[in-house]
Amino acid sequence: MGFCDTYIMPRLVHFTCGLEPTMKQRQKVVPRASGDVLEIGIGSGLNIPYYDSSRVRHLWGLDPSPEMWSIARPNADRSDLDVEYLQSGAESIPLEDAAADTVVMTYTLCTIPDPERALAEIRRVLKPRGKLLFCEHGRAPDRGVRRWQDRLNSVWGKLSGGCNLNRPISDLLEDAGFHSRDLQMMYIPGWRPACFNYWGSAEYHH
Repeated sequence: MGFCDTYIMPRLVHFTCGLEPTMKQRQKVVPRASGDVLEIGIGSGLNIPYYDSSRVRHLWGLDPSPEMWSIARPNADRSDLDVEYLQSGAESIPLEDAAADTVVMTYTLCTIPDPERALAEIRRVLKPRGKLLFCEHGRAPDRGVRRWQDRLNSVWGKLSGGCNLNRPISDLLEDAGFHSRDLQMMYIPGWRPACFNYWGSAEYHH
């Protein structure tokens, strides 16, 4: 990895993902986690303050980047959570089948190289009645915004650590067998091509 990938990009991602509108979105879903929890893409640990330590028995923080974890670790050490870092991509989660009561995924599905495979892995590690809590940005409903998402996607990805603007989040979840009864969608404040949000909880229907 080059200097930019090692030192600049992790801090840039930490800054942009920690802006107030996205932090408000995290606060809507993360406190709902309970039991043995797996966070997909723990990154720089922005979600850690929002977990309810009285409800969470253990937190696995999955992320392929040790540079991001080096930013997250102080947050983890200051919390009352039992946090364990797993250095891995979401396409191959180093946990046994049915290990997690809850999987948390916030602003992560946009960057995973193979989202279908990652969702299959999430399905595998969730307990039969486990929940996937998610908050993601993705494909917008407005034709004009979608046009800009599609035009800018490849350039945006190179500038933002592999983030995709135009992934159809609800379709990806449904195609993977997840069903959400409380899915919500709206634009949050900011640049519209990157600010159409999907959030809620989902269960896998066997």
